[in-house]
Amino acid sequence: MLSKNKIKYIRSLEHKKYRTATSSFVAEGYKVVADLLPTFHCKCLVATSEWLDNNATALASLRQTVTEIHTVTDEELRKVSFQETPQQVLAVFQQPQWSADIYHIAQNNLCLALDDVQNPGNLGTIIRLADWFGIEHIFCSRNSADIYNPKTIQATMGAIARVQVHYVDLPSTLATIDSGIPIYGTSLNGDNIYTKPLAPNGIIIMGNEGKGVSAPVNALVTEQLYIPNYPKDRPTSESLNVAIATSIICAEFRRRIL
Repeated sequence: MLSKNKIKYIRSLEHKKYRTATSSFVAEGYKVVADLLPTFHCKCLVATSEWLDNNATALASLRQTVTEIHTVTDEELRKVSFQETPQQVLAVFQQPQWSADIYHIAQNNLCLALDDVQNPGNLGTIIRLADWFGIEHIFCSRNSADIYNPKTIQATMGAIARVQVHYVDLPSTLATIDSGIPIYGTSLNGDNIYTKPLAPNGIIIMGNEGKGVSAPVNALVTEQLYIPNYPKDRPTSESLNVAIATSIICAEFRRRIL
């Protein structure tokens, strides 16, 4: 059974200021919690007896990384869940402390940079896409959506166990990149992504949902890409959703090296 204080604490993590103050975040559901338990320290695990019984073996090996376990009814779980239909398990995790040098990563690998992507669902989907395409680091501008928003965590479907997200001053960070490392941006005036040569390493920048890549960041882009619509002269939508555009671009980069 959960105390009123514990319920209040978990519910408070819907808000960024409390997530930041406690360095905590909430994850829910079978898949997400299962992926995160071996990777992050779990401060509090809240689950039904059925889930705990079904996962007893796995939990036994992870017991040292879980501080508290609470057995609850479906009704109690609904009191702390951020989902309309809770999935038997909710966990509060410690936020990881990551550091990474974008210059050294981009020398030999692809990484993503997100310039003020605002929608939590878009951010979570992009993290999931990065995981699928083997991109292990994403550098976000400080005004981008919060990775630890419950909606973002849910949209990642556990991918944050394998993809590190860093918040940086994007213009000043990109300004440190050596001229030999390509910085790709997207633009209606860019080169056709399907015919343009693409490197196996570098930085791919994706912009804000409404405004695209900001002027200070765009000034540092060395290679502009364009995803052409089909057929060329047909009236069509003004733009693609940023997560969809990211999937197309990442798929084309990876297709070149298969």
